[in-house]
Amino acid sequence: MQRLIMLFLCQLLAGMSLAQDGGKKDFVKGADVGFLTGQERRGTVFHDRNGKERECLELLKNDYQMSAIRMRVWVNPRGGMNDKHELLAMARRVKALGMDLMVDFHYSDSWADPAKQPIPAAWKDHTYEQMKQDLRLHTIDVLSLLKDNGITPRWVQVGNETANGLLWPMGHIEQHPEQYAGFIAAGYDAVKEVFPEAIVIIHLDRGHKQDLYDWNLDIVKKYGGKWDMIGMSLYPYWARDGHPELKADDIITDCIANIRHVSEKYKCDVMIVETGFEVDERHPEVMDEGRRQLTRVIREARTQTGGHCRGVFYWEPQCLPGGYKLGAFDHNAAPTAIMEAFVE
Repeated sequence: MQRLIMLFLCQLLAGMSLAQDGGKKDFVKGADVGFLTGQERRGTVFHDRNGKERECLELLKNDYQMSAIRMRVWVNPRGGMNDKHELLAMARRVKALGMDLMVDFHYSDSWADPAKQPIPAAWKDHTYEQMKQDLRLHTIDVLSLLKDNGITPRWVQVGNETANGLLWPMGHIEQHPEQYAGFIAAGYDAVKEVFPEAIVIIHLDRGHKQDLYDWNLDIVKKYGGKWDMIGMSLYPYWARDGHPELKADDIITDCIANIRHVSEKYKCDVMIVETGFEVDERHPEVMDEGRRQLTRVIREARTQTGGHCRGVFYWEPQCLPGGYKLGAFDHNAAPTAIMEAFVE
């Protein structure tokens, strides 16, 4: 009888997990392409490995099995880059290709990451309660724009790489842990208000650092924060920057182990929402090594996490050398060997 009860409970929990994601249990391969609109404005023309001109999103989907696109959104950015209207334009293209959309709220007028989480200028002098309302209304405004245009994101990130909190200093995790969790909860509720079925992601960097995830997520949970899925960044290159004693394979091993750990501890699925590997056209072996590492990440995320890692997103693969060094395209705006990892 006890075994039957346990079987029933396992089936019930599995059903709840599937229901939360629209009944899907697929493994997603995707890309963050927030720079793409600017590249196209500057005249960048993309090519496949054979030199044929291709539209970038179509190339990612049809040649590299990517089924989803991730887009960041800022509050009041200078020049409109990464604002809600740019998001909508890209979301329409994503929908036309039958791909899924992830929306990444930075809650800033520009970049937000573990080193900086600046408050938007329009919110600067507000109290904590006012800023929670600012966050809520901004989230609802952006998502309502998508909804009014027939677009439903599958995932929504509440904050970007919030290892140290967001909206500093108001929501700094060490200075005001309760307020950090309060912002996460406000964002979660705002997403659900517009899209009840959307998967809300809390996103931290350094996916190989289990202690970071335990510390941060325990605080969020303690003070009433909520999430449906944990998002991780995994960058062996940046993890080794200043720490040459670290090995890329050990970093990947630790990240996969951390996925298993947090999925069990917090009873939720996980996604690698950012990763990237070095492009150096002078040394083809560098791209071959990136391909090997990414192949391992995708394979082990799919097969060694008990089904709890739901996918891998590459951050800005279409970037060209000379700017961001962890893209995955060459100076001809064509995929390097790194991209082959998505079809192996």
